[in-house]
Amino acid sequence: MAETVHTPRVALVTGGAGFIGCNFVRHLLETDLGVRVINYDALTYAGSLANLAGLAEEYAGRYRFVEADICDENAVGAVFKEESPDTVVHFAAESHVDRSITGPAEFLRTNIMGTYTLLQAAATAWEGAQDVRFHHVSTDEVYGSLGAEGYFLETTPYDPSSPYSASKAASDHLVRAWHRTFGLPVTITNCSNNYGPYQFPEKLIPLMICKALAGEPLPVYGEGKNVRDWLHVEDHCRAVDLVARCGKPGQTYNIGGHNELTNIDLVHQLCDRLEEMRPCRQGAYRDLITFVKDRPGHDARYAIDAGYIERELGWRPQYAFAEGLSQTIKWYLENQEWIDQIRKEKYTGERLGLK
Repeated sequence: MAETVHTPRVALVTGGAGFIGCNFVRHLLETDLGVRVINYDALTYAGSLANLAGLAEEYAGRYRFVEADICDENAVGAVFKEESPDTVVHFAAESHVDRSITGPAEFLRTNIMGTYTLLQAAATAWEGAQDVRFHHVSTDEVYGSLGAEGYFLETTPYDPSSPYSASKAASDHLVRAWHRTFGLPVTITNCSNNYGPYQFPEKLIPLMICKALAGEPLPVYGEGKNVRDWLHVEDHCRAVDLVARCGKPGQTYNIGGHNELTNIDLVHQLCDRLEEMRPCRQGAYRDLITFVKDRPGHDARYAIDAGYIERELGWRPQYAFAEGLSQTIKWYLENQEWIDQIRKEKYTGERLGLK
């Protein structure tokens, strides 16, 4: 285990009302009693104050929410001036591949220009400062598609396929450039597919849960043979926190769950587990599976080699997929009001990303 090289005192978390961000905000407040967290989020469709219920009361004095856009230079500058954060953990991003096919402009704006705005604000505010850190959260999708064998390494060349992954690749390059050119102390993590509580139901696992509970068809792209590596959001939050504190400035760390599954195998497991926890009222959940036209440019396989972060920082995933899936399904079953609110106000489960 490397020695701790950075101690967060005031952490600016962007995108902290979204899925991974809200889980990270909770993780940070619960595990580090000495840190103050500034949660900065524009509350777009994927961010919700419902994801943050109770935090302001439970952590009064250590938590502040700011509703603002990362592309707004004045708002970003004001937060740096008012709060003097010494740590930025940058989750804020447009993140759904299907939406990037339908409307790529917002992905370029938020993911590229938003990251630039944050980098520039940090570099200006931290000039001459000691013990500061900018941590950028990215995705394995920047590496493109794998064949049947092999794994993504930190040294794998970038080969993005979608407007989403191309915009994240560009933001990764900006972060590295601000380190090399301006000396900004940065770290980057590229993670595999996350799952867990509070995930917006446009993504595969919560979409399947919500549709199954509603007795609706479960749409599986193509033949369901695409392979993904699944990482529980709590494991991801532990890794991000560790890298932000102990990672080497300028370094990239890949974070994977060691849980490779084809999409159809995942949906089968989900249906069977849901059958045990809340039996289908008519027939079986597997009967709802419907194969639909594949996504344009759908990458065949993602798989991460997380050996570097394990060797350097001692991190490894704690959740086996079966355990994590059961916990996730249980959360959605116990939070039907959250699902109903999302489906009523923001997303009914319609197909996205068709050209």
